[in-house]
Amino acid sequence: MSALQWVVGFLVLQRLAELAFARRNHRLLLARGAVEVGRRHYPALVCLHIGWLVALAATVDPQTPVFPPLLGLFALLECGRVWVIATLGSRWTTRVMVVPGEPRIRTGPYRLARHPNYLIVCGEIAVVPLMFGAWSLAAVASVLNFVVLRTRIAVEDQALEEACTEG
Repeated sequence: MSALQWVVGFLVLQRLAELAFARRNHRLLLARGAVEVGRRHYPALVCLHIGWLVALAATVDPQTPVFPPLLGLFALLECGRVWVIATLGSRWTTRVMVVPGEPRIRTGPYRLARHPNYLIVCGEIAVVPLMFGAWSLAAVASVLNFVVLRTRIAVEDQALEEACTEG
């Protein structure tokens, strides 16, 4: 297996595991009185991630060598992803869910940034194609990600402001 196939395979398995964890958390949050907001932009987010992975697999020659420093950066981004998910625990989902009256998370990476998960995703969307020299894919996917995240972050910020207590 090539480095590209390993990375794409890892990302697909990671995303599928995250979807299962998110589905479980979604049910738990609903049972605690959570409200989902921003459903309209969610399909665009899903399409972006699927399209990015498909484009990566379809446009990059599997024999392209990986650029080791960017592979290292990717590993750091994945550690950050685990830190975010561990910090949010049962509140982590792929959707915008808020439990009215619960405090906003301000521990772990949330001490350092308001939306660390989105920073990590931005990094992944750029770094993974760049590891294999796919500059145009990194640029196009990053622009599309920016467009979707601009809406997502606005929706999430408003929902958190309205529903959460200061914590």
